[in-house]
Amino acid sequence: MVGMIWTAPPPPPFGGSLVASERTLLEGFLDWQRAVLVGKCTGLTGEQLAARGVPPSTISLLGLLRHVTDVEREWFQHRVQKLPVVYSYKRPDARDAAFDEADPDRAERDYDRLLAEWQASRAAVADMPLDFAFEDDLRGPMSLRAVYLHLIQEYARHNGHADILREQIDGRTG
Repeated sequence: MVGMIWTAPPPPPFGGSLVASERTLLEGFLDWQRAVLVGKCTGLTGEQLAARGVPPSTISLLGLLRHVTDVEREWFQHRVQKLPVVYSYKRPDARDAAFDEADPDRAERDYDRLLAEWQASRAAVADMPLDFAFEDDLRGPMSLRAVYLHLIQEYARHNGHADILREQIDGRTG
């Protein structure tokens, strides 16, 4: 509709048993961290999401959404699957493009792109065992299990940033 201002929706449903297989637990905890991040964005406009909260840093909630979109692609498709990937926001000529070029007018597209990337990540490793091992250029041999743990840690770290950014926008905490 013309004149409607997009606001970030609530996170997709997540949850599950805490008495489950290791795979189910790892997937569930990663989904929980994913939902926490987009939950910090719920109800905010593109302008609010793109607001830089900690000068001189260019960090913003929208920048975080854009950053983890490329992190998902990097780990589940490029590193694990060894697929050539085209990043959405990462470029050799602009190391922090995910943050520096966050555009409030593209917030809805960027939000949707992240949710689509979650689906692509799930599909990329759905049939792989946690013990699947690959050679990582920086870390040497790694398992898919370690990738899940790394991504849980990555989101948790950025969720701390998101807490501070959201509190600066409208005082919401928790």
